Amino acid sequence: MNGLKIFRKIIAIIVIIFGIINYGFAQSKSLNYNQLAGQEVNSQINTITTAVPFLLITPDSRAGGMGDVGVASTPDANAIHWNASKLAFEDKQMGISVSYTPWLRALVPDINLAYLSGFYKTKKKGTFAASLRYFSLGDITFTDINGQTTGQFRPNEFAVDIAYGVKLSKTFSVGGAARFINSNLTGGTFVSGAATHPGRAGAVDISANWRKDKIKLKDGKKAIADIGLNISNIGNKMTYSDRGGYGSANFLPINMRLGASMTFQMDEYNSISIEADANKLLVPTPPIYKHTIIDTNGVVYDKGVAYDANGNPEILLGKDPNRSVAEGMFGSFNDAPGGTKEELREINYGFGLEYWYNKLFSVRGGYFYESPYKGNRQYFTLGAGVKYNVFGLDFAYLIPTQQRNPLENTLRFTLTFDFDAFKAQNEVKAE
Repeated sequence: MNGLKIFRKIIAIIVIIFGIINYGFAQSKSLNYNQLAGQEVNSQINTITTAVPFLLITPDSRAGGMGDVGVASTPDANAIHWNASKLAFEDKQMGISVSYTPWLRALVPDINLAYLSGFYKTKKKGTFAASLRYFSLGDITFTDINGQTTGQFRPNEFAVDIAYGVKLSKTFSVGGAARFINSNLTGGTFVSGAATHPGRAGAVDISANWRKDKIKLKDGKKAIADIGLNISNIGNKMTYSDRGGYGSANFLPINMRLGASMTFQMDEYNSISIEADANKLLVPTPPIYKHTIIDTNGVVYDKGVAYDANGNPEILLGKDPNRSVAEGMFGSFNDAPGGTKEELREINYGFGLEYWYNKLFSVRGGYFYESPYKGNRQYFTLGAGVKYNVFGLDFAYLIPTQQRNPLENTLRFTLTFDFDAFKAQNEVKAE
């Protein structure tokens, strides 16, 4: 089928783009990363951590049922999270979505992610959107070094977004989002003698989308092709204390997402979409630090990380992660201590399928892959959706294939409201 060939070419281009970016930057390395203390560097687990990782949790059940893909999927009320530029191709005037995701439900009952989003399309080309994401971590009991209870608190994090997407041509659109983030994890308690406070940050997203519709296939059927790019959470570092010092400020989860989708309209009632995303965090990779080694009478003692005269840890391989936001973003393509091989491992992949019958009922499936050396999140996803009049209801379920997952044995759901359908329904009643 001609459409499948087009989709395969698009996916190949995306893989090549990520490979060229990583390979091109990594060629500047001059050190030999093959051996470290008798072990290969690339055999070591080296995960990347950031502040407020809840910003990367898939908030809606539609994408959650398709392997967490969404940067190039057909637009809906949740597009502000995946790719704000998609909003420009929305064919409805207004929509709202409410999502609820239990977290660690197998262990505790009171941790969850709630997400409210919506959009409004103006009479011109532009579309506005807004969203609220709230992550509750449940009740936490604080204790001192003696195990005595010092208080109880319910940590929480939230982010408020506004976005805008506009067409620059019939096939190309751009978009952006502005975000305020608040992370209150300690409730102002003292940690190691220092007062704490909520972490706050501002961030922006930059996105683009290319869409080609009415693609004619050999068998007379039609298809729609999309390519989407979104760089999200570009913002200042976050701190939880005024103590300061080396490494006290944490990067936001700045993320680059590139993907493609192909939607085939099989006939008047049936359609199927094939989608794929690739992701890479644009933050520093943790380096390998030097250790103080002492040889006493043939016995080797590792005294831990070595520090320089300024009290900063000495780096053996990789680059200092204590950089500015801009340096961290651009340097994230060539700072892994394992070189090009490790850089390529930092790309995560998602694949998804979505089938619709008469735009009323859908079934979904997908797979997400992350390198075992970068977190080892690997899982299948299943989902379903149904629309009735002005309402839509989507479900998602995750099946881990490697390590345990906070969303396993959990049913997520999203409720959508189609105001265009509501308006049409009222017009019919008026007649």
